[in-house]
Amino acid sequence: MNQPNEIREAELQKAITSRNRPERPTALSSSLTFSSRALLRIKHVPEQLFDVTVFPVIFLLMFTYLFGGAIAGSTSEYLQFLLPGILVMTVAQITMYTGIDLNNDIRKGIFDRFRTLPIWLPSALVGALLVDMIRYSGASAIMLALGFILGFRPEGGFIGVLGAVGMILIFCFCLSWVWTTLGIIMRSEKSLMMVSFMFLFPLTFVSNVFVDPETLPSWLESFVDVNPISLLVDAVRGFMHGNVTGEAIAWVLLASAIFLVVFAPLTMYLYRNKK
Repeated sequence: MNQPNEIREAELQKAITSRNRPERPTALSSSLTFSSRALLRIKHVPEQLFDVTVFPVIFLLMFTYLFGGAIAGSTSEYLQFLLPGILVMTVAQITMYTGIDLNNDIRKGIFDRFRTLPIWLPSALVGALLVDMIRYSGASAIMLALGFILGFRPEGGFIGVLGAVGMILIFCFCLSWVWTTLGIIMRSEKSLMMVSFMFLFPLTFVSNVFVDPETLPSWLESFVDVNPISLLVDAVRGFMHGNVTGEAIAWVLLASAIFLVVFAPLTMYLYRNKK
């Protein structure tokens, strides 16, 4: 009668004494595992989705009806100009939460546990960034749905909208590496948020999101023209209105590549060597 128990004990003893270690997980499998961890965090703390659900709606309604009549003469006309810009601004601003989540893991000691695991080291960061892409896509979908309800009509059609969202995702994925770098350097969540806002607010508000740069003073127009957010807004507007140029796309890809090439290796260096 005790034979099944004896067999299980023998199998357990064999597993414990065996020198055969489990196979090392691949980079893809470990990244997907950390992605599922981030999704579980959203499941158990759904309030963190407010930044991709409630805030985009408030931004679009507030700026459309507050400035539409004064700037463009009508809210419907201003909406055609504003929505691509406000979409870029909203998604760009929520990229900083990548660094905040990493900073929280560091302060709680989870960061050190990850570094001791026999996994591809960047997978903890890549997995989180993949889930952030889902967040960015969700924010884009909500903004576009509300825009269509309010009367936004993209002349570039469905393909143009997809191209615009694709440009936003590429740019914001690369921009997120800036916040992972700061997430490792900064000692607290509050200091990280302060630095992030100091960087993002000038870029998003001193841009072509709300007004045509030609209406600005010449010295300010020069800054707006080279602002990475303005470059992205130009490409997104071009896609949505069917008049995008190869030059606009090239500038966005160049800015994205600079963020990625500079901050991704820096993040990994700090990630490996942080004490």
